[in-house]
Amino acid sequence: MEPMRRALRLATLAAGSTSPNPPVGAVLVREGRTVGEGYTQPPGGPHAEVVALAQAGEAARGATLHVTLEPCAHTGRTLPCTDAIIRAGVAEVRFALRDVNPLVAGRGVAALRTAGIRVVEDTRWQPLAGPLVDAHARFVQTGKPFVTVKFAASLDGRIATRSGDSKWITGPVARAYAHRIRAGVDAIITGVGTVLTDDPELTARPGGRTATRQPLRVVVDSHARTPPDAKVLTSPGHCVVATASGASDDALQRIEAAGACVLRFPGEGERVSLKLLLAWLAQQGRINLLVEAGGTLLGSFFDDGLVDRVLAFIAPVVIGGGGARPAVGGSGPEHLHDAFRLERTSVRRLGADLLVQGYRSRAEGG
Repeated sequence: MEPMRRALRLATLAAGSTSPNPPVGAVLVREGRTVGEGYTQPPGGPHAEVVALAQAGEAARGATLHVTLEPCAHTGRTLPCTDAIIRAGVAEVRFALRDVNPLVAGRGVAALRTAGIRVVEDTRWQPLAGPLVDAHARFVQTGKPFVTVKFAASLDGRIATRSGDSKWITGPVARAYAHRIRAGVDAIITGVGTVLTDDPELTARPGGRTATRQPLRVVVDSHARTPPDAKVLTSPGHCVVATASGASDDALQRIEAAGACVLRFPGEGERVSLKLLLAWLAQQGRINLLVEAGGTLLGSFFDDGLVDRVLAFIAPVVIGGGGARPAVGGSGPEHLHDAFRLERTSVRRLGADLLVQGYRSRAEGG
């Protein structure tokens, strides 16, 4: 396996556990043999480069370091990775992507070159390395979290029949892939309507096994209607119920007694302010967010201009019917030229289903 491809695979192992730091993978090669490898540890722990250098020991001298992101050159919770690379005597550094963090942004490359280390930006790997650090890039540039909206729909854009039946629109391959996505995010956001209708666990279960590290579960529930025995409150991991100012104290106490953290984010019309909620999550270091909800909440995210990426799982089925539920509700635009448009789109087959992925068009301010 090519060293950079291995580094990218290692980076995926860190996804979901490093925020607000980016997940990074690193591989050290000397004379054609891997002598060290690693990935970024949770905040406060060593970065990928330092893990790989520690594993390699003296074998790092004269080696080539393959790393998915430009090494950092500033002191944060840990010392600069560039210093460790220079001290170890690494001869060459090949990286896939420049870090847009203003504290790095080319300084890592400059520090290494000043020390006489050969540095190569291997742009071939950017399409694979970029998505791993989308959330980090958004956060360091804007202070805001990166929001992915996910839904599973029929060919005619329905997420449930007129009776509310929605299990299952997509097949097992698509559902298994969705659990891999959950495992790599910091928080999953849903609405109280989904909780009342489907009673989901909202846990990450990649490979059919409950992951050790679970993303934070967030229920947007303006009036505190979440039942105390809801699975989102009792499943492994932690849950936050976001309410508005009008929620009753008795209801809040029942939810808190069930183990959830209840916070108020008052907005217009007794509605949870999604912008305040996202700002709070960013302050907690939860910068990579996944929204899995019904059409009402998804519509609010689109109406408020908060969506960065869309993951649409499309099943080869037509539901029809005027009462069937659409994937996205909300107010929507009055004119088609104001519709939410995607760029950098891709289509992937997952069993009988399709995954359509895309990012908010830069013309929309993304």
